[in-house]
Amino acid sequence: MSAGTPLPSAIILAAGVGRRLGNAHDGPKILLEFGGRTLLARHLEALARNGVERVSMTVGHQHTSIEAEVRRLGWSDKVRFVHNADYRQGSLVSLSVQGEALRAGGPVILMDGDVLYDSRIIGALIDAPGENVLLLDRDIEPGDEPVKICFSGETIVDFRKKPEHPHDRYGESVGFFRFSAATAAALADRSAALVAAGRTDLEYEEAIRDLILAEPNRFAARDITELPWIEIDFEADVARARDEILPQLRAA
Repeated sequence: MSAGTPLPSAIILAAGVGRRLGNAHDGPKILLEFGGRTLLARHLEALARNGVERVSMTVGHQHTSIEAEVRRLGWSDKVRFVHNADYRQGSLVSLSVQGEALRAGGPVILMDGDVLYDSRIIGALIDAPGENVLLLDRDIEPGDEPVKICFSGETIVDFRKKPEHPHDRYGESVGFFRFSAATAAALADRSAALVAAGRTDLEYEEAIRDLILAEPNRFAARDITELPWIEIDFEADVARARDEILPQLRAA
């Protein structure tokens, strides 16, 4: 970010049930432990290391456990909880309840709570040029599960698991974003409109996609392929996080 630009606040989405983990974990995914520290602890440490100390967190499933971990970590004065009573619906609802944080008037980092990653990824997101930034990994797994950032030339032309628009290359979205104050407010409006229209089945990426398709010149991607990370959706992801990703973080 340019000199004189205020550091962003952060929104962490952590309301879901994580039912696809099966027997690997029965609580909120953000409380999964790797190397003796929860994902939540790692998020807050990474943000603090990069100067971000204002966090608004969407919670729902077993929210009291998340709130207790924040207290244990000594972050109670820096983390605001926003409750999503409809957390079994699409993640769009978890984004829409963050209207106040999105409209607060400053830049915003939006983060999935279920990611284990190198803390340098947050620095890369903050420092990347551009008004609005998505994080891109070129080493994408095949299939429909990864959310794809699609390009025609250097322009982002689609953002979806199953893209609809022609493109010449794509990579995987990390699930972390940086938005300007104006775009964050527009995202609040768009997510609220979709929820009001009854589209509570949607994932939050659809609201971001709508803004990208409307004004693609306002969005850019930062390539972080060289940095280790993993989104944890399935039981196999937990094993890979512990066996492959965690050792790389210890060595970083």
